[in-house]
Order: sequence, then structure tokens, then C-alpha cells
Amino acid sequence: MTFETNTNYGALITRLSLGGVLLSHGLLKVMVFTVPGTVGYFESLGLPAAAAYLTILAELVGGTAILLGLYTRLAALLSIPLLLGALWAHSGNGWLFSAEGGGWEFPLMLVVLAAAVAAQGSGPFALRKLPVIDGFIPQMLKA
Repeated sequence: MTFETNTNYGALITRLSLGGVLLSHGLLKVMVFTVPGTVGYFESLGLPAAAAYLTILAELVGGTAILLGLYTRLAALLSIPLLLGALWAHSGNGWLFSAEGGGWEFPLMLVVLAAAVAAQGSGPFALRKLPVIDGFIPQMLKA
């Protein structure tokens, strides 16, 4: 294996990790916490119900896109504000995620992971991009 190949596989592992976590958190909000439960939690934080719906949609669609390697850089960049919101939501609970209500170390790691995916791109085994939309995405976001 060459260094370039190792780097590409590192990008693949990073992409699959971020996509898997985003998708699983979206499914958790739908299947375990339920949509009404998630909306109630967001409202308890002082956020509008629409933020809960957008978060669920972003996690499901963004996580799937990242896992498949479709517009990976764009999806990772768009997930950063979502993850910063999660960081904010957990900021008062202390550092460790095992703390009551979950700490902020895990959301911070996800922000860094999203930045790494945005910088590296999708790596190998990615569906890359849809040809129909390809012309509308800036060159730096294609990977």
C-alpha cells in the first residue's frame, strides 16, 4: 500500500464513522425518542419545534449522503452547524458524555470529525456525485 492509498482509506473510515453516527442519531430520534418526544425535548431547551424536525431530517439525509459518499464535503460542511447545536445543547452538562444529560466531549469530537471529512473528501468506495446536479456544486466541494 502506498501512502496515498492509506490516506484514502483513512478518509473512507472517517466518512463512514461520521455518516454512521449522524444516521444512527437521526434514527434514534425517530424510533426511540419518537418525533413528538424529540420535539418536546427541543422545546424544553427553548428551541422551536421546527428545529427538531430539521435536525432529524439533517441527520437522516446528511448521514445517508455521507455514508454513500454523495456530496460528501458539502454534507459534512452542512452538518457542522447541526453539530455545534448539539455541542451547545450539552455544554451545561460537563465534559464527559457519561454525565447526566450527556457532556460536550462527544459533540465536540463530531464537529472535528465533520471538519475532517469536509477537508479530506469521501475517499474510496463513494458514489461521488449525481451528474444532474454536478454543475451546481463548486469544484472545492466535489470529492
